[in-house]
Amino acid sequence: MIYDYHQDDPKKCTATRLEKLHLAQPLYNLKQIPRSAIVLNPVSNTTLSFEDRSLIQEYGLVGLDCSWNNAETIFLENIRGENRRLPTLLAGNPTNYSIRGRLSTVEALAATLIITGFSKRAKQLLEVFNWGETFLTLNREPLRVYSRTPPDRMIERERDYFPTE
Repeated sequence: MIYDYHQDDPKKCTATRLEKLHLAQPLYNLKQIPRSAIVLNPVSNTTLSFEDRSLIQEYGLVGLDCSWNNAETIFLENIRGENRRLPTLLAGNPTNYSIRGRLSTVEALAATLIITGFSKRAKQLLEVFNWGETFLTLNREPLRVYSRTPPDRMIERERDYFPTE
């Protein structure tokens, strides 16, 4: 599911394309988010892990599509659902190529699906973008490791791949 804040260029917006191709369900109101759905939120204190698989299976996965320029304000709101941040990854999209954490909505959804064991679905989402394979190539090893890392070890694994400066 995707809630779109309509802040991006519709021609470049990955959420818009996923919705048009019926690969994601649009949400028209934040109140439509199921209470126990996993909501991708880069400022959450809880990191996504394979342990979130059952919540995604039962309640769904929600991407919030907004401009990175407005992200801090939006993601600090109290958004219903089980908010999770992704472990650090590199963007493969042309706008933010190779920038830590500046993922497009489709990259965030795909990374979540891979980490939680839904790799086939992740590849379905990414294959509609000519740079989708680039995202997978840039993050192949971290995604493989993250998908097997328990939540209490995730920060340690992130530092293995992306040391803090």
